[in-house]
Amino acid sequence: MESRINTDDVAKVARLARLRLTDDELDRFTHQLSDILDHAADMEALDLDDVEPMARPVPLANVLRADEPGPALDRDVVLGSAPAAEDGQFRVPPVLGEAP
Repeated sequence: MESRINTDDVAKVARLARLRLTDDELDRFTHQLSDILDHAADMEALDLDDVEPMARPVPLANVLRADEPGPALDRDVVLGSAPAAEDGQFRVPPVLGEAP
């Protein structure tokens, strides 16, 4: 099978992208890009007429536990372990230049 891309093509694209490539890099990238284009051609050749489009290859399932209410922590205990509390709430430093 004839290669879809050659070293001159890769050199031209590298020049347009203002990349300096050595001869070894040109050969390596030409081979890699040729492999990528061959794979894309293989994918394009697949008969997908009877394949239904999908968003993901496997069904999506929620792996988290159910969100069910349970016993709450005591407010005074929780606020007692906070660095600062005021009027039954956590006190935090101002953000985004807000005045205290």
